[in-house]
Amino acid sequence: MPRSDVHDGEKRSRTLTAAAVVLLLGTHAGLLAYSATRHSPTLNEPGHLVAGLTHWEFGRFEVYCVNPPLVHYVAAIPVLIAGYEPDWSGIYDSRGARPEFSMGENFIRANGERSIWLFTIARWACIPFSLIGGLFCFAWSRELWNSNLAGLISLTLWCFEPNILAHGELITPDCAASSFGLGATYLFWRWLKQPSWGRAVAAGLVLGLAELTKTSWIILFGLWPLLWLVYCCWAKMSVAGGQSADTRRQTSKAAATVLPSRCFDQPSAINNQPFTQLATILVLALYVLNLGYGFDGTFTKLRDYTFVSHALTGLDPGEPGNRFVDSWVGVLPIPAPKQYLRGIDLQKKDFEDYGQPSYLRGEWKAGGWWYYYIYGLAVKTPHGSQVMLLIALFTLFYGQSRWRESSNATSRDLIVLLTPAIVLLALVSSQLEFNHHVRYVLPVLGFAFVLTGVTARWFHRRDGLRGN
Repeated sequence: MPRSDVHDGEKRSRTLTAAAVVLLLGTHAGLLAYSATRHSPTLNEPGHLVAGLTHWEFGRFEVYCVNPPLVHYVAAIPVLIAGYEPDWSGIYDSRGARPEFSMGENFIRANGERSIWLFTIARWACIPFSLIGGLFCFAWSRELWNSNLAGLISLTLWCFEPNILAHGELITPDCAASSFGLGATYLFWRWLKQPSWGRAVAAGLVLGLAELTKTSWIILFGLWPLLWLVYCCWAKMSVAGGQSADTRRQTSKAAATVLPSRCFDQPSAINNQPFTQLATILVLALYVLNLGYGFDGTFTKLRDYTFVSHALTGLDPGEPGNRFVDSWVGVLPIPAPKQYLRGIDLQKKDFEDYGQPSYLRGEWKAGGWWYYYIYGLAVKTPHGSQVMLLIALFTLFYGQSRWRESSNATSRDLIVLLTPAIVLLALVSSQLEFNHHVRYVLPVLGFAFVLTGVTARWFHRRDGLRGN
């Protein structure tokens, strides 16, 4: 085939793919914008909105501190511009305080029917969070499986997933956490594939944004160094194994740029560089997290906190204390905002002493079920998406030659993709004091959709939307 025809075909493929992405995201945004005008505020939304207003008006972060402030900031901007009637009579700060709910009621009472419009424009301001998630989902799937069609499959699942549509229209952090958690891990994976300072900075910035959406993503600070070690040592073992000469040379070249120096016989500056870049990623993310809080209480010593959860006090839930006061650990300064750690403590206290029974399949009980969130995802996701995921798993395990011959994915790439979702699901499921809100594991869906992109491999011979 003449080179000009190949070039024209590739250009046409890129144009069709770009048009499809715009159409899908445009439809997704339209559905979210319309839904935001039709549904009344949820129980939590007034609290999230007034929290954002207190961030901007007073530079305070006690209100709704169990969630970091990024979504609060964004939701409050159009309300500040449009104007509102303030009522700060309900604001207070004490050990274990949750003033956001009474403050939300006061906001509605002060603004009357106009509060519905204020909630609507605040919701519209949060729609880009879901669009960003869709773009990350498309980009990772396309790059991982080397197919534009794979990216479009993943993006379609994201754009029409009922749970994403339900939470993408709200002033809540769950969809934003799903988007930035997925995006941060995608950029980290790209850095693992080809370390560079530019990719390291991008991964660090987006990791910081992920931390500003949901405290559950604190797991990434420990998970990423572990994944780096697994990724690079796996590459080293692949080089030592029985690969073909060409594959061995390619893997060896890639491994030489990512493996720590102790994995090689001869240390060198280039081998130490990825370790420095990894440290930069984590430090930069921590900086962004603190910046989001205005460095409020950063480096407060651990012994100077007053906690209310049993995990951090050793006392009954709700009883103030600090188990680290007389410990050497207590003198350590915490490199995180004070209200961030306080929010984690308060959320843990809620898990320990929620005060309400859990419900599943006609049964009420004190405590929870280890499979609650797995069951919740099973009944709250469409059967079509579930079938697609089953086909993807079949493709991975029984159609390896089909996807391996035409994609850039390796087993260690799949480990990077799946580990954050599995660890998050396990962490949330381990909190057996109570079970509520399947939205706690909403970020799992984005990783599953990227995995599902592998189903495009069944059409790769006829795929006019293949990657270049």
